Amino acid sequence: MKPVVLLIGRLPNVIGDVARQLEHLPIRWLGAHDPDEVRRQLDAEPRIACAIMGAGLDDKVRGELVGIIAARRPDICIHLKDRASGPEGLVPFVERVVRHELLEPHNTP
Repeated sequence: MKPVVLLIGRLPNVIGDVARQLEHLPIRWLGAHDPDEVRRQLDAEPRIACAIMGAGLDDKVRGELVGIIAARRPDICIHLKDRASGPEGLVPFVERVVRHELLEPHNTP
């Protein structure tokens, strides 16, 4: 079974573009663009392994979404993209998070 990742962003097409650019990864992508959609995805899919949030949302909305995820699914790691890398930094950020958190074995001493 593929791990499930919830991508959260301001624009639906951006989330779709990220999933298309990373379709080579063995991940099932879900998208959400507002608090209601985040709630629906969390309630509908119990196998979400992590949530990755883009930088296009304003801080108030990002804070609200972190609160929703933490309250409903405290088992999910939440990753917030920085703003400094700009929109072109989203795909590399998502790929780094997914590879580190879900795909590459963790080497522990």
